[in-house]
Amino acid sequence: MRRFGNTSQFPTGPVNPALSADEQSLIERVFITKVYGWMALALAITGVVAVSTAANMEALLPLLAGPGLIMVVLLQLGIVLALSFVVNKLSPGVATGLFLTYSALTGFTLSTLFFVYTADSLASTFFVTSGTFAAVSAYGYVTKTDLTKIGSLLIMALIGIVIASLVNLFLQSEVLSWIVTYVGVIVFVGLIAYDTQRLKRMAVAVSYDGDTQRKASVLGALALYLDFINLFLKLTRILGNRR
Repeated sequence: MRRFGNTSQFPTGPVNPALSADEQSLIERVFITKVYGWMALALAITGVVAVSTAANMEALLPLLAGPGLIMVVLLQLGIVLALSFVVNKLSPGVATGLFLTYSALTGFTLSTLFFVYTADSLASTFFVTSGTFAAVSAYGYVTKTDLTKIGSLLIMALIGIVIASLVNLFLQSEVLSWIVTYVGVIVFVGLIAYDTQRLKRMAVAVSYDGDTQRKASVLGALALYLDFINLFLKLTRILGNRR
C-alpha cells in the first residue's frame, strides 16, 4: 500500500526565476509545515482510536477477529486508491476527510497489536519511530544531495519486500520474515528522506493554486504517514515485547 500514497500527479516544476531565495525558502517551509501538520493530526487520530479500541477489546473482539476487520482493511485500501488516483477530481474538503477517515481506520486495525505486544513496548517503539522519523525527515529537507536515484532503488526494494512477504505466506520461513523486517526498516527510513525532499521541491510548483496546494499537502502527509506507520510496524516486530 505504501506507493499508493505517492505525489507524482503533482508537479515538482522548475523554480520560478522571479522568486528570490528567501521567497522560495518561505514557500517551502510553509508547505512542509502544512504537510507535517496534517500528518501529526492523522497520527493523533490513529493513536486515540487504537488505544480506545484496545480498551474495549472484549466488546469489539468479534469484529476484530471476524469479517469486519477484512471490510475495514478493504475500505482503507479503497480510500488510499481514491486519494492516489482521483485526488484531482476531489474537493480539498473531501480529500482531507478521506485522509482523516483513513487514519481512524488505521487506528482500529492497529489496535490488534495490543493482543500481541505489551502497551509499554508499543509506546516506547512509537517514540523510537518518532525520533527516527524526525531526524531522517530533517535530513531529507536540508540535504543538497539529490535523492531521486536512491528513491528509485528504494521503491524497487519495496516491491521486492512485498513479493517476499507474499511468498512467505506460503513458506512460513522465520529467517525470511526477519530479513524482510530488517530490510524494511532500511527501506522506509530511506523513503522518509526521499519523500521529504520531493515534497520540498513540489512546494513552489503548487503554491499558486490554493486548492491544489491543499490537496498536495494532504497527499504529501499521506505519503509520510504511510512511511511512519510502516516503519513503526517493522520496529515493533524488532523492539516489541510479546505478551
